[in-house]
Amino acid sequence: MSLSCPVSFEKVNATIVRINALNVTLLLLLFLVTEMVLPLYILLLDFNIRLFADKRYSPLYQLSCALLNLFHLKSIMEDAAAKRLAAYFGLLFTLILIIFYHLDVTTALYAVASLFIMCAFLEAAFGYCVGCKIY
Repeated sequence: MSLSCPVSFEKVNATIVRINALNVTLLLLLFLVTEMVLPLYILLLDFNIRLFADKRYSPLYQLSCALLNLFHLKSIMEDAAAKRLAAYFGLLFTLILIIFYHLDVTTALYAVASLFIMCAFLEAAFGYCVGCKIY
């Protein structure tokens, strides 16, 4: 039995959310391996589009929809409010990472990046949303 949100009746495709989380994880790992800030700016743009505009224009959402169709994955609908809060956390983590990168605060950067990767990976691999649990 899935928990329902008492505030929002809007639904999202949980499979797309999990693919998005995988893409976020991969972009964060790319950032850590290459030490280039571009993946963080891609995430910043994507979270802003998803949260403050129409998610259909989000690059990661487009990629996730394409992968869903390519691999014929099953759509599973879940409440959107908690997932939206998790996206706000993702935006906050991304902003913090960009600030730490430009301030050259390496230890804090790796700590926040590790926490962000862990949260995104838990969603991608197991469907466990840390932001949803906080909600």
